This record gives sequence, C-alpha cells and structure tokens, in this order.
Amino acid sequence: MDDTGDDTRRSGEFGHIPVMGRRIVELLTPALESEDRRVFLDATLGAGGHSELILNTFPNVHLVGIDRDASALEIARRRLEPHADRISLHQATFHEIADVLDEAGEESIDAALFDLGVSSMQLDQAGRGFAYSVDAPLDMRMNPDDPLTAADVLNTYSHGELARVLSEYGEERFAGKIASAVLREREKEPFTTSARLVELLYATIPAATRRTGGHPAKRTFQALRIEVNHELDVLREALPTALSVLTVGGRVAVMSYQSLEDRIVKREFAARTTSTSPPGLPVELPGTAAEFRLVTRGAERPDDEELTTNPRSAPVRVRAVERVEKKG
Repeated sequence: MDDTGDDTRRSGEFGHIPVMGRRIVELLTPALESEDRRVFLDATLGAGGHSELILNTFPNVHLVGIDRDASALEIARRRLEPHADRISLHQATFHEIADVLDEAGEESIDAALFDLGVSSMQLDQAGRGFAYSVDAPLDMRMNPDDPLTAADVLNTYSHGELARVLSEYGEERFAGKIASAVLREREKEPFTTSARLVELLYATIPAATRRTGGHPAKRTFQALRIEVNHELDVLREALPTALSVLTVGGRVAVMSYQSLEDRIVKREFAARTTSTSPPGLPVELPGTAAEFRLVTRGAERPDDEELTTNPRSAPVRVRAVERVEKKG
C-alpha cells in the first residue's frame, strides 16, 4: 500500500478517508496476495476509499463493488477509473450479494469487506438528514429511491411501533416518553426537518441524562436510520451469503460502528468458528470441525494515530474470519 500524502489528499478530494485503511489491507492480504486472479467484494463501496487501497496494493485483484446509493457509485467510479478494467460496480443492497455476483460473472470471492453504517460522505451531505447537528429534511435514506423516510416513520407509526424502533435500534431509555411527545406534536404539524425533532428531544430527555449521556439526539437518529434502511435485517442476511461463497483461504472483514451491528457480526462469526462436536468428547467427530477461524482476537479498535488522522473512526470495531475448509 502506498501511504503517501498524495493518497491522503486524493481520499479527501473524494469526500472519504477510509477508516483503518492500512489495517484492513493487512487483514485481507493473505487472501488477496497472489499471482493468480483474485476477487474482492466491497459490499459497502461508498466513495471507494478501501477499494482504492486494495486495487493499488494487489494488481491481480478484481473488484465487485456494491452500494445502494447511486451518487456514491458515481463518485467511486471516478475515483477508481485508473483501474476500470478490474472493477464491476453495482447499485444494490448488500443482501443481494448472490444476484450481484451472478451479474458480475463471479461464482466465488477471495475476500470481502463490510464497512457498516452511514458513510462520512453521506454524513457530510446535509440534505440527506443523517446528521443531527444541522437542520435538514428528515430523509435518512441511503438509497434516495427507497420509499420510506425518517419523516414517514415519525408521522405515521403508532406509539407502540415508534417506541419499539427507538428502544430496539437506538437502545433509548426514554423511548416511550419520546414516542408520546412525537405523537402529541405531530397532531399540531407533521415532522419535516431535523431541527424540530432535536428540539423535541432536548425538551423530552431529562437534563441529568443530557449532561452525561452524549447528544440527546444520537440514539433517536440512529434508530430512525436503521429502521428506514432496514440495516440490521440486511446484515443478518448478507453475512451468511458472503461466507457461503468465500474460497478456502479467503477472508471476510467487518467494520461495525455501534453495538447492535457488532453483536450480529460477533454471533455469526462465533457460530461459524465453533466445532459442532458434542462437548466433552476426547476427539472431534468427522465432519464437525469449524469451516472458519477467527483472524482477529475480539474486536480490534483504532489506534491513536488513526484517531488523530480520522476522528470519525472512534467507535469502529473490526472483526475478521478466514475460511479454513469447505464441506460438501
């Protein structure tokens, strides 16, 4: 990997400095470093920062890139233009991996990356409504062509449905209280912009919690974004698909930015790396050995250098597995 200042500036020009880029390349190197053709799946392409590093580092790698956001795909296409003969980009949600690989003419992959959550590029586009620090339409769709917006959730969900979303996806202690306030206020006027929602949250969440629990809008905005984009359901479906098409020696790395995502990844990886032999047997039964092994010990976190260079990396947790055998 070329770690020059020019690469850093180039990343900034495209609105995205890849989080833990050097470490992701290190984790995937054993799966991609070869004189033979290798296939890398970037399941969350975004502005293409991680894929650019991979393509620059491994001349025999071919990229299959997925993103649900057409504008992100266009930015990535421009960024990766020097490697145009080695890329296949697709507008899709990453649970459609099987269809995308079929469209790209690939039967298997040698490595994959999932960089979960909302991208820096989307956060920086004020009109998308992802950030609670600026007033913007309550949209939050990663694919602007999807039908459901955050405003729709706030204006149409019942008290019970809204409280469930805030509690389950935002782990919000005051979910019921916030839902009551939303229903009361929407009777006066439907919610359309983020500033009004932030104002309601300041008024509803107790002052003591506001002083110690971070920004009062953080959990609600996370919950609405996850609901609008079905992020956790998509992840639960996509991870098994990616693992099923991984070659022996191949690796999958996942970058999570909140505990709900990381919990899903941790459970899936734990299940895949555990023998199915009954406990207590002196030897492992034939056919029960795990097909995968953990590459990372627990979840890796950004180091001080990464945090200084890219402060938005602070919440990231990285986990990776490698396929060690394939049954059947």
